[in-house]
Amino acid sequence: MADKKRRGEDAGDDRLHDEVVDDVADDDATDAEEPVSRGGTATRSRAKADSADSKPKTKAETDRVGLFGRIARFIREVVAELRKVIWPTRKELLTYTAVVVAFVAVMLTIVAGLDFAFAKGVLWVFGNPS
Repeated sequence: MADKKRRGEDAGDDRLHDEVVDDVADDDATDAEEPVSRGGTATRSRAKADSADSKPKTKAETDRVGLFGRIARFIREVVAELRKVIWPTRKELLTYTAVVVAFVAVMLTIVAGLDFAFAKGVLWVFGNPS
């Protein structure tokens, strides 16, 4: 496998692949004005159909839902998302809580120790005001 991926062979493989993709894109192109994207799906025919059938929508046509309708839809979507959540069991919840409390206690100890050490160091460097 390592022999196949040498610097000289990589460039040749990429050029060959690019040429094949370009040839396929040129064969399928019916309209030279539209750009051809590489790596995506072919949506040219759908875009033409959508643009020909649809007319520009005004703000009044797209904004028919009122304030309370939007709030109700938001709440429905929140409830739907919360139903997808995998809720922890009681045992998992207690375990996670214990881990968080232990981590916070360790970090509190480290920060308190550093604070004490730096306070003593500052007093030692600048002297103890009496």
